[in-house]
Amino acid sequence: MNVTHAQATSTGCARGGALAALMESDPTRKVSWVLALRDDLQAGRLALDPSAVLQPPPDSALPGRPARPELMPAQQMPRRNASHLPGRATLLHAITHIEFNAINLALDAAWRFAHLPQDYYRDWLLVAAEEAEHFTLLREHLHSIGHEYGDFPAHNGLWDMAEKTAFDLLARMALVPRTLEARGLDVNPGIRAKLAAAGDQRGAAILDRILADEIGHVAIGNRWYHWACERANLDPITAHDELAARFGAPRMKPPFNREARLEAGFTLADLDRLEVER
Repeated sequence: MNVTHAQATSTGCARGGALAALMESDPTRKVSWVLALRDDLQAGRLALDPSAVLQPPPDSALPGRPARPELMPAQQMPRRNASHLPGRATLLHAITHIEFNAINLALDAAWRFAHLPQDYYRDWLLVAAEEAEHFTLLREHLHSIGHEYGDFPAHNGLWDMAEKTAFDLLARMALVPRTLEARGLDVNPGIRAKLAAAGDQRGAAILDRILADEIGHVAIGNRWYHWACERANLDPITAHDELAARFGAPRMKPPFNREARLEAGFTLADLDRLEVER
C-alpha cells in the first residue's frame, strides 16, 4: 500500500492512521508513519475516536510486510550461534523481525478494538512508536555488520496468535503482550550475554534499551488484561489458563526473569503459577 502519511490520517483519526500504517509493507515508511502518529497525537493534531468501527479494504493484506524475509514454521528455524559473525547476524536478524512484528501487533491493538478508554489507544500507539525505534536500531546495527532485514528466514509466531485473537480483546491482552511478548523479558538477558561475550557491545546496548522499554510494554498489556477481566468479572489467573488452553498458547519454560516480570505488573501468584506449570 503506497499512500502518504497525510492521506493515511486525513480523517484526523489516529486509529485510522494506525490501520493505514499496519497495511504499509515498506518497513521504512511504516516506521516513519508510526513515529509521526505518536508525534501528531501528542501534539493534539489527531483525535482517537474510540467509537469508530474501522474496516480494512477487502483486498488488503494484514499486516503489510516486505517480500523478504521468507517466513518459515518456527520449528524449522536453524539454531543460531552468536560466537561467530554469521550466527550473530542470524540472531540479530531474528530479533529485528520480532521487533517488526511488535510494531504491527501494537498497531493492530490500536485500530481493531473499538469503544475502549482513550488511554488504551494512547498506550498502544506509544508502544508502536517504541517498537519502531527498536526495529530501527537493530536494522541499522544489522547493516553495520554487512546484512539487511530480509537476508535470513524468519517465523511468524507472534502474528499467528494475533490472528487467533482478532475478535477477543481479553484473549489478545492475555496471550500476546502478557504471554508471548513477556517471554522476551525472560530470554533478553541470556541473548545480551551472548552478544557481549562475542564482543558485540553495540548489540548488547540495544538489548538493554529493548528490555527497559519492554517491561513497560508488558505492563501495559497487564494493565489492560486486568481491566478486561474486571469488566467481565473474571479471575485473572483462571481466565488466563482457560484462554491459553482454548487458543493453543505455548507453555512457558524457565528461566523466568522474575524481577522484570514483577516490574511489568505480574503478581507473585502469577509467577508461582508459571513455576508450577513448567
